[in-house]
Amino acid sequence: MSPVTSILSPTLSARERRSLHRAVGLLHLDRSRFALAVLAGTAGMASAVALSGVAAWLIARASQMPDIVALGVAPVAVRLFGISRSVLRYCERLVSHDTALRGMGALRTRLYEALASARTDTVVGLRRGDVLARVGADIDAVGDLVVRAYLPAAVATVLGAATCVGIGLVYWPAGLILAACLLLSGLGAPLATFRSARIAEQARQNEATELSAEVLAVLEGAPELTVSGRLVDSMRQVASREKSLVRLRDRAAVPAAIAAAVDVAAMGIAVVGNLVVGVSAVAAGQLGPVWLAVIVLVPLAAFEATSALGPASVQLVRSAGAARRIVELIETAEASTRSDSGASNDGSTTSTMARELPAPSGRGPRLRARNLAVGWPGGPVVAEGIDLDLEVGSRVAVVGPSGIGKSTLLATLAGLLEPRGGTLTLDGVPPWRVSRPEVAARVCLTAEDAHVFHTSVLENLRVARGDVAPAEADELLRQAGLGDWLESLPDGVDTIIGTDATTLSGGERRRLLLARALAAPAPLMLLDEPGEHLDAATADRLVADLLTVGARQGRGTLLVTHRLSALAHADEVLVMGRPSQAAEEQVPATILHRGGHRELQEVSEAYRWSLSQEDQDRQQDDTSHMRRTS
Repeated sequence: MSPVTSILSPTLSARERRSLHRAVGLLHLDRSRFALAVLAGTAGMASAVALSGVAAWLIARASQMPDIVALGVAPVAVRLFGISRSVLRYCERLVSHDTALRGMGALRTRLYEALASARTDTVVGLRRGDVLARVGADIDAVGDLVVRAYLPAAVATVLGAATCVGIGLVYWPAGLILAACLLLSGLGAPLATFRSARIAEQARQNEATELSAEVLAVLEGAPELTVSGRLVDSMRQVASREKSLVRLRDRAAVPAAIAAAVDVAAMGIAVVGNLVVGVSAVAAGQLGPVWLAVIVLVPLAAFEATSALGPASVQLVRSAGAARRIVELIETAEASTRSDSGASNDGSTTSTMARELPAPSGRGPRLRARNLAVGWPGGPVVAEGIDLDLEVGSRVAVVGPSGIGKSTLLATLAGLLEPRGGTLTLDGVPPWRVSRPEVAARVCLTAEDAHVFHTSVLENLRVARGDVAPAEADELLRQAGLGDWLESLPDGVDTIIGTDATTLSGGERRRLLLARALAAPAPLMLLDEPGEHLDAATADRLVADLLTVGARQGRGTLLVTHRLSALAHADEVLVMGRPSQAAEEQVPATILHRGGHRELQEVSEAYRWSLSQEDQDRQQDDTSHMRRTS
């Protein structure tokens, strides 16, 4: 840490200091580049001080009307320092911002790695708005510490010491006065405003995080909020939160203003003090009249460096709070994967050390579940008694009402959650005890809310596998039923997709996610509600394509869906639900029926009724479409 930051750090809490130390360490700052930025910044500020001193000497000396030759190189020096000041400050901005941005990239990478390797329940338990604030604004705040706190403090320290020595060589009392005033400005002002800045900034940061979370909740849940009649109240709450944030921002600016006032006062004291001692020295013959102008006017430039230390203290508070939230997130993620032991289903302690998967058999990997019980850690068992097999070439569908535990089952099968009972193996090994990259190489899970990124179509497919070539991407999109859509794109697979696929229709978005799943190297695919929010005809075509395309590619496909009409392509359909005698009770769901599509229509009245409802809905949609087009 820089000297000023080290002095201010004790005013932080022990937790904030520890978090700040770790977060800055995770920036992996290049010390040589930071030193170069300090050198460039100090040289730029030194040029300003030198310009002030030379200009003062030149003006005072010219007032004595000497021969022009007597002025020597002073006019040239004025031009040199005037130009070099801007050039050196620009160089300092380039180097310091490059250093900070590299560090922020390293910190974001570490945070992503921690979240990617954490237990699924740890990540899902976080609000998306909160995660967004930490990955975005909080990491920016930690990176700003380099540019807005460490660098100004280092430059002010070096420049202040050099300026005081220079003025002291001209007249030592003036050097002492300047040193005292620089200390008042550089340490007194930040320390005086630090406590109020800390209170105001912490309140502002908490309010900003809550605002981010509430805005995302409104954006993502607008349809549900509208149906329940709570959208207006949610919008009022967001507006109220935003007004509160504006007030807190104004409040947080007050300490910086106080620090600036103290800085100006210290500069005034230095100028007046040097003027008083300088006039006495000139009268006593101890100082030349020309040098009086120098010791009086140089402080005006020297305090430019310390004026940034007040805002630097506010930035230190802001960065400390941001670092605490980032480190909490990283440590929570690390804690979920660091332990070497855990409790088994019967309460005993079992080893959870990572294991290696054996080589798959000649037929490929196989996922096997027997009497499986699933549920989120800390919550109830939502489904139990599940038996299923998934291997290359097999096509399995799981159907059932919403909230029955289908998505939880998929997360468990993918190794993201530990089973609550029974056995689950991937090639004979429990998948939740194997490293994520190994499991992902054999089993891939595509959730219904998987993200589509604001980048090209090709890069969206490379999320699954980084070496997807343009020609391969073209083929994957055609296999997913997006051939006509691809031909309509202006730049083909290099076309940029809007944020979260806002330039795509619902069906196109789902098929793009299917193409991404097909791009994944895993032979076994788990798909969650691929036809959700699509019209009946589009959803049926997509489900049918998922079952047939996977088989053609030599993959095993297990999908969760509400649509039954397209399940004639499935080898086996599992119908999840609660026994009729326990339908009103909070008991775990189970597999009520299993078999082929036609077989289930004969043995399951509920399956037959649901299928008839889909037929009626499709007929109504066809009738409505004909009326609109007639």
